[in-house]
Amino acid sequence: MSKEFKRISIDPITRLEGHGRIELFLDEEGELADAFFQIPELRGFERFCQGRKAEDMPQITERICGVCPEAHHLASTKALDDCFSATPPPRARKLRELLYNAYIFSDHLLHFYYLGGPDYLVGPYAPPQERNILGVIGKVGPELGKEVIKHRSYGQRIIEAVGGRSIHPVTGLPGGQSKAINEEERSEIEQMARSCVEFGRVTLSIFKEIFLGDKTYQQFSQEKAQRLPTYYMGLVDEDGAVNFYDGKVRVVAPDGEEFALAEGKEVLDLIDERTEPWTYVKIPYLKEVGWQGFRAGKDSGIYRVGPLARLNVCKRMGTPLAQAEYEAYLDYFGGGVVHATFAYHWARIIEMLAAAEQTTRLVADPELMEGALRSELSDPGEGVGIIEAARGTLIHHYLLDEKGLVRSANLIVATTHNIAGISLSIKEMARAVVHNGEVDQGILNLIEMSFRNYDPCLACATHAFPGQMPLLVVVRDSAGREIKRIER
Repeated sequence: MSKEFKRISIDPITRLEGHGRIELFLDEEGELADAFFQIPELRGFERFCQGRKAEDMPQITERICGVCPEAHHLASTKALDDCFSATPPPRARKLRELLYNAYIFSDHLLHFYYLGGPDYLVGPYAPPQERNILGVIGKVGPELGKEVIKHRSYGQRIIEAVGGRSIHPVTGLPGGQSKAINEEERSEIEQMARSCVEFGRVTLSIFKEIFLGDKTYQQFSQEKAQRLPTYYMGLVDEDGAVNFYDGKVRVVAPDGEEFALAEGKEVLDLIDERTEPWTYVKIPYLKEVGWQGFRAGKDSGIYRVGPLARLNVCKRMGTPLAQAEYEAYLDYFGGGVVHATFAYHWARIIEMLAAAEQTTRLVADPELMEGALRSELSDPGEGVGIIEAARGTLIHHYLLDEKGLVRSANLIVATTHNIAGISLSIKEMARAVVHNGEVDQGILNLIEMSFRNYDPCLACATHAFPGQMPLLVVVRDSAGREIKRIER
């Protein structure tokens, strides 16, 4: 007779983009037997992009997500640069980078104060209705709350000035940009960027005071079970510094040894994808290492992307204030590769400061205000665009026909790269906190916190529009009978 298990469903998980659920299976003693991170959304964008005009792709693909459309817009634009063999002029490149660093700043701010941060700024065991931005304002005070909202708006204003719209930019074209900025806009951006740098420093101070002083954060950032020794992937520039917009893709092994340094189409040769019957999202892994199941280690092809990964693959940050914070971060974890999943939060706000610093540098560059905006295009063909979304490495791969229509499109997004790592993190957290078959709101939130480290975007990972459902956790006995129900 086959063994029966209790089943706990967390459906849907919260404070992320898109829809997902967590299924926990407990043995007869109420201990964790297995855990699954399920994405029930259906893929779609890659299919209905076929036959579209190439130049429409930056506007089409950015509709995948309302949180990070800038990432898809510029990844798509970079793929079209490659498809038409058109290198953007220096002015166009710097305009794109300016927009992109403003996006990274704004998006990381969003996660810290609105999505992942409330678990610590308010408290991981606080009532669910308080773990939100209003609870954060109540904790840090209305004056700082106003600064949060103001600086989030600054990021969006810079995106609007450069990209034409604050959400879903429109200025990216194959080979360049459709518009520039004027001196009035440049001056406004410069003032906002300087303020963003200072707010980045304030945010790091808050992190050190509240996060590093929080016993729950200390426990899970140091706990061995929450340290997954995986491979890591991210973009670096020619000096080995973090670069969100462009560079080569560097992959390091769990011991920090360089596994690969690749660009363009070469990156696609590094990874393969597999499917599982219980989820719609594909699961990438390093082809050369191979798929060894859901486990970490140097012999497992699982890799991770995003802030933690970028700080693991880089050799430096590239801006002075962020560099000092990066060194303090490494010292805290003992140097070398940082495997602590809960370090994603710290890495994210170091990047937030770096993005603000880069914005001040770019807006003061004379080339931003003079020169051509677009290069000549060659005949259409195949192209790959790679960029660092806030959540990690984003790849757009297009094949165009002779008329410039999309024959095929493949999008490998950050959360897709991270699916295996997220699944491992959820399983380890559930193993640590679920005992004797008992769950409550605090335990439920601790399990959700394990995936919030990654700031996942499931709408991007599955390229579909989500529905909305109330959160429901159902506990069943070994015969499948419902014995407890918790609703959010």
